[in-house]
Amino acid sequence: MEGTVGLFLWTTCLTNFLLKNADGVKVTVRETAVEVVHGDSVVLPCSFFTMATLSRLNIIWTVTPLSDPGTPSQVIVYDHGQVIENPALIGRVAFVAVPWSADIILNSTQLSDAGTYRCVVSNPPEPGSPGIGELCLTILAPPSPPLCRSDGHSDEGGSMTLSCYVEEGVPIPELRWDKLEPDQLALPTNMEGDLKGTVRILNISAQNSGLYRCSVSNPLGTQSCLVNLAVHSAPHRAPGILQGVLLTLSMALVLLALLALVLWLHRSGRERKWRSGKEEEECYNEIRYTPSLLRQSFV
Repeated sequence: MEGTVGLFLWTTCLTNFLLKNADGVKVTVRETAVEVVHGDSVVLPCSFFTMATLSRLNIIWTVTPLSDPGTPSQVIVYDHGQVIENPALIGRVAFVAVPWSADIILNSTQLSDAGTYRCVVSNPPEPGSPGIGELCLTILAPPSPPLCRSDGHSDEGGSMTLSCYVEEGVPIPELRWDKLEPDQLALPTNMEGDLKGTVRILNISAQNSGLYRCSVSNPLGTQSCLVNLAVHSAPHRAPGILQGVLLTLSMALVLLALLALVLWLHRSGRERKWRSGKEEEECYNEIRYTPSLLRQSFV
C-alpha cells in the first residue's frame, strides 16, 4: 500500500514538474499540402501532444480562402467537449476522433473550400502558447465547358478575332486553338490572363474559311468548343462595270446613228417633195401661157 501511494505521489510530482517546464501543446501537421478532387471528401490532419488532462481541451480550425485572402473564417471548434460548426459548413465538416485527435473531415468539397487551414490547440492548465499547425488545401477540378465566339468582319480582306474563355479548372487548364477543316492546323494563341485565349486573323480570304476548335485541358479532363468561319468573297465587279459602260456607249452610238438617219431621210423627203412641186408648177405655167401666144401669132 505504501508503495502504491509512493508511486502515485512520484507520478504527480513528475507531472507537475513537466507541466511547469513544458513549452505548451505540441501540434504536428502530417501533410502541409493536401489535394482533393472537387466533390470528394478529404481529411485535414492535425495531431497534438499534451501533458494535461483533456477536460479543458480547446481546438479551433480556421481557413483563409484562396478566393478571398482578406477574410479568414472559422471552420469548426471543440471547446470543453462541445462541437461548434460554421453554419455554412453544417453537415460537411466534422472531427474525426476528438478529443484524441484534432483531425477533421471535409465532405462534398467545393472550389471555394480551397485555402490555408490553421489548427490551433490549447489545453489548460498546460502553460505556454497554444500549438499551431497550418496546411494548404487545393481543390482539383476539370475544366468547365469553354465559351467560343468570333468578332470582326467576315468579308474578304477584313479581320476576325476568335476568342475562347473557360471559367474554372484546377490546375489551370492549357488552352489551344486548332483549325480542323479543310486541313488541321495548330494556331498561335495569344493568352489574355490564365483563362482566355484569342486568335487574330488579318486580311482574311476564302482560304481562312472552315471549322475552328478551342480546347482546354488539365490532368482531370478536356473540354472544347467550335467556331465555323465563313468568309464572304466580294464579287469582281470591274469587268462587269466595263462591259456595262461599253454596252451603254454602243447603244448610244446606235441611237445617234438612227437619229441621224431619220433626220437625213426626213430632210431628203422634204427636198424631193419641194422639187416635185416646183416642177409641176412650171409645167402648169407653160400650159397656161401657150394658147395666148398662139392667138397672138394668128392675129
